[in-house]
Amino acid sequence: MRSANQSCFWDTPKDFILLGISDRPWLELPVFVVLLVFYILAVLGNISIILVSQLDPQLQSPMYVFLSHLSFLDLCYTTTTVPQMLFNMGSSRKTISYGGCTVQYAIFHWLGCTECVVLAAMALDRYVAICEPLRYAIIMHRPLCQRLVATAWLSGFGNSLVQVILTVQLPFCGRQVLNNFFCEVPAMIKLSCADTTANDATLAVLVAFFVLVPLALILLSYGFIAQAVMRIQSSRGRRKAFGTCSSHLLVVSLFYLPAIYMYLQPPSSYSQEQGKFISLFYSIITPTLNPFIYTLRNKDVKGALGRLLARTGRLCGR
Repeated sequence: MRSANQSCFWDTPKDFILLGISDRPWLELPVFVVLLVFYILAVLGNISIILVSQLDPQLQSPMYVFLSHLSFLDLCYTTTTVPQMLFNMGSSRKTISYGGCTVQYAIFHWLGCTECVVLAAMALDRYVAICEPLRYAIIMHRPLCQRLVATAWLSGFGNSLVQVILTVQLPFCGRQVLNNFFCEVPAMIKLSCADTTANDATLAVLVAFFVLVPLALILLSYGFIAQAVMRIQSSRGRRKAFGTCSSHLLVVSLFYLPAIYMYLQPPSSYSQEQGKFISLFYSIITPTLNPFIYTLRNKDVKGALGRLLARTGRLCGR
């Protein structure tokens, strides 16, 4: 006879049912269309940013190195979750395999934590550019940028690995209905039939580190930037300095506010119904808006896109 705990491990489902909005079937078609449009825009927008950052000789500064990595992260972010959501909404089966679910939340958390560090590196770049303009090329040299990007990817992977190791050990006792659009660690913990105190605590500590520490560095950087900008005599110079930072601040707000709400609230107050719509926001809406925010508010990026389109048009016209 197996013990009750052993039975729970043996009863881990082979597939999970992603509830999504299947309890509101009249919403599936409009949400499907919205998700499809946003996904196409996210792919086109982020690929465009990556191409112009890599191909245009005028966009080779550290700022655009970080921007291309941010766009690559957002591209992977949406591709990890949205195709599965679209498939489920267009199908009568709303399932994902246990292995597929594990891969999905592992990659999702890897990318999310990496983006936290990349956004902090971008704030450091803006701080040096505005507060130390004469030493910018010396401080923000390519090897440093490469080390910052490598740190972001490796630290994000380390966090994801810890979360996966802890989550795959959870028993589900045959439970398989996941009240979410995709697999995510908080929803998986909520579904488990075991004591999840250790999982909740580890998730809270690691997420607090990856969210609050980079956010504190970002706010500190912009505190020094604000002081430096206010010392600029020319109003035009102040507007230009604030303009170079406003895009990044808007992206930071769109990324961090939903993440803080989702991951830094007590487990007892976690609402799966609210959580799944918040996760929908930062998994598709934010990555879609980011390239357009940088494009619409950055003359260099707009100019590079124009040159890329003109070059493509000339090649197609031959």
